[in-house]
Amino acid sequence: MSAENPAAETPAVERERLPPVLLLRPLSFPFHDALATKFRLLKPWESPLPRDEFLAAHAGDARALLSFGPSPTIDAEILACLPNLELVVAFSTGVNHIDVAECRRRGIAVTNAGNAFTEDVADYAVALLIDVLRQISAADRYVRRGLWPINGDYPLGHKLGGKRVGIVGLGSIGSAVAKRLEAFGCTIQYHSRSRKPSISYKFFSDVANLAAESDVLVITCALNTETHHIINKEVMLALGKDGVIINVGRGALVDEKELVKCLMEEEIGGAGLDVFENEPAVPQELFHVDNVVLSHHKAVFTPESFQGVLEVVMGNLEAFFSDRPLLSPISE
Repeated sequence: MSAENPAAETPAVERERLPPVLLLRPLSFPFHDALATKFRLLKPWESPLPRDEFLAAHAGDARALLSFGPSPTIDAEILACLPNLELVVAFSTGVNHIDVAECRRRGIAVTNAGNAFTEDVADYAVALLIDVLRQISAADRYVRRGLWPINGDYPLGHKLGGKRVGIVGLGSIGSAVAKRLEAFGCTIQYHSRSRKPSISYKFFSDVANLAAESDVLVITCALNTETHHIINKEVMLALGKDGVIINVGRGALVDEKELVKCLMEEEIGGAGLDVFENEPAVPQELFHVDNVVLSHHKAVFTPESFQGVLEVVMGNLEAFFSDRPLLSPISE
């Protein structure tokens, strides 16, 4: 910097004056470039130091941490390396990869993507359901294999209108799914931690009872210790041989081994799955059945939702460093 011109700072000096934000893995370039204009990104993978040593070296600076993707898990071990940490900002709606209880114990705020993904995930859940019921993907494969002129018409699918849809987790995404399916003439009912007084849909405190009175279960709840395998064998058998499961939440909400078994033994009628227990591994048994639609955890992926989550993440960081209320703090 020139003594005659204090404003003529080098880019490196200007960057040093930006608020520091710690990353534990690389961001995709649109996110990185946008955030790098307003924050000094601390990136351990670019350092010759092992991660633990890098964290120790920057522990004094690291007041905010960005969590991008499901790994690495933000656990007690990482948090212990960052005694001055005050905020964890997640790019996702779900925060099962963050030890929220430990954050709360340490007085660390946690934010998520808020409603940035709500509309796109709800659209995708409905799309999966229509595909499973009407067998669109299966019919597409049938036509592409040249079987239509040889074997005749593909078997009929099932109507969406009039179906009884049980939504497991009536948060923002579940509510958006319900709104869409009501327009199709579906009957909506739900399970949540507690009854929502302002909601007119029928409430079930027990998921198996909800399944027994539903044709479809749409899974949109958060994954935690209470909801792990909330869709178990009992629930699947209660749903019945014509029942359909749609999962746009997290893979471990469903007992995947039991799901595969129930599908193979025709104990349930079909499934639309955007998430799996051990991603990117998918049970190979599902590759060869036409009553299952598979997707690679892409329900949130649209340019519009990416822009939306960037605005939420940027807004949370700016609010934090300006001592203003956070945009999307999680309450639990």
